[in-house]
Amino acid sequence: MEQGGGVETSLAAGGPARHIPVLLNEVLESLHIREGGLYLDGTFGAGGYTQAILATPGTRVLAFDRDPNAIAAGQALVEKYQGRLMLEHAQFSTCVDVAAARGLSAFDGITFDIGVSSMQLDEAARGFSFRFEGPLDMRMSQAGRSAADIVNEASEEEIADILYHYGEERASRRIARAIVHDRETKPYTTTKELAELISRIIPARPQDIHPATRSFQGLRIAVNDELGELVKALTGAEKLLSPGGHLAVVSFHSLEDRIVKQFFALRSNRGRATSRLLPGEPVPPPSTFMLEGKQPITAGPAETHTNPRARSARLRAGIRTDVPALGLDPALASLASLPEHGKGR
Repeated sequence: MEQGGGVETSLAAGGPARHIPVLLNEVLESLHIREGGLYLDGTFGAGGYTQAILATPGTRVLAFDRDPNAIAAGQALVEKYQGRLMLEHAQFSTCVDVAAARGLSAFDGITFDIGVSSMQLDEAARGFSFRFEGPLDMRMSQAGRSAADIVNEASEEEIADILYHYGEERASRRIARAIVHDRETKPYTTTKELAELISRIIPARPQDIHPATRSFQGLRIAVNDELGELVKALTGAEKLLSPGGHLAVVSFHSLEDRIVKQFFALRSNRGRATSRLLPGEPVPPPSTFMLEGKQPITAGPAETHTNPRARSARLRAGIRTDVPALGLDPALASLASLPEHGKGR
C-alpha cells in the first residue's frame, strides 16, 4: 500500500494515513468470492482484505506478509478463524513454494495490495517516513540492506539511478552528488538528515509535495526490491490460480501500475491484432488471462473523501484461462530491471 502522484504521494511518504483497505468492495467483486473457495492474500497488512474474504462461509485464505510486526499482530485472527486463515511470514514472491509446502493449489482468487502500509509509515522506528525522526531504514522485512547502507555505501551513479528510475526524481544527479560529498564528513543515519539535505537542494514551493518525497520512494523501492517482487508474485499467481480463478491487484503509483498493466497486456494479448500478423512476425503465446471491462478501476468520490489514500489507487483484474502458466519470461523480467547507469540527471 503506497503512494502515487500529487497529493497522495505526500501523504504516503511524509503525511498521516489511517489503515483503511482501499477499493475493498471492488476487489471483492473482482475476486467473485464463493462459499468454500480457496484464496490468497499476498499483502496481509492489517488483514482488511483477508477478513472480508473470510466473511463468506467456508472460505480459506493463505495470507503473506514480509513484515514480522504484521504477522505478530495477525495471530489473533488466526485464532479467530480456527484453521481458515493460514498466515505466512514470507515475501509474496515465494507464494508458489509456500503453497506447495502446505499442499495447496488451484486457488479461486488471489489479491495483492502493493507497497508500504500506513502502519509502517506511522512507526518512526521503521524509517519509512520523513514526517518522523527515525533511523534511515525502510526495510519491510527488517532484515538485509537498509536505506542507510545504500546512501552511505553505494556509488554516486547507483544512488542517482535509484532516485531517478524508482523515485522519478529529476534532480537525482544533484542529490546523489551532494550525498556522496557530505557522507565523507558524517554518514547519514536518520530520516531527518537526508530529508534536510534534499530540501536544501530542491527548495519547496507551497503547492508542491515535500522535496524528499520522490527520493524516499526510490530508496524504499530499491531496499525492498518492490518491482522485482511484484513481477515474481504476478507470475506466481498465474501458476497458482485454477482456470476461471481471479487475480485482483491494487497499486498506488505509476511504476507498479505500469508493471501490472503490462503483465495483463502480455498475458491476455490485449491490443495485439493476432489475425493481422506480418509475414515472419512471431505468433504471440496463448492467453493465460482474460480481461473484462474498462480498466483500471478507481475509487469513487465517497471513498476518496473518507480515505484520501484511495485517490491514487488503481485496480486491475484478470480471469485465469486453462492455458498452462508461462512463467517468468524475459519480457516480464525486464519490467523490474534498473536501466544502465547514466540516466539520472
